[in-house]
Amino acid sequence: MRKGIDGLATLIQESFELDPYGDSIFLFSGWSKDRYKCLYFDGDGFAMLYKRLDNGKHQWPKYKNEVRNLSQKELRWLLEGAPSSISRHQKVPSKFVKALHLVFIPLFELVIIKRVNPNEKW
Repeated sequence: MRKGIDGLATLIQESFELDPYGDSIFLFSGWSKDRYKCLYFDGDGFAMLYKRLDNGKHQWPKYKNEVRNLSQKELRWLLEGAPSSISRHQKVPSKFVKALHLVFIPLFELVIIKRVNPNEKW
């Protein structure tokens, strides 16, 4: 989890062939699952949120694909540490973004990116 805004934006473009400037919020999990980074573009620039849990770990989704979309409910479960079943291509309403202090996004997709190789440094 060493990459900053530019490094994560490049990773999104080159490794996952996604648009970091689009209407998406990208979550990156750490190998230890006790921290994550959130990256989004609000039209004026990038913002990044970094969260580390004091106790415990996130129940980070386990799935075959490296990139997944989350619903509002699944995002809440993830951030609260509850296990969830993850489905594809669901939108998250902007009203939920306020819980993350990301207020300036009208409607977006939330995309989770999980590190597959534990030796790769972000």
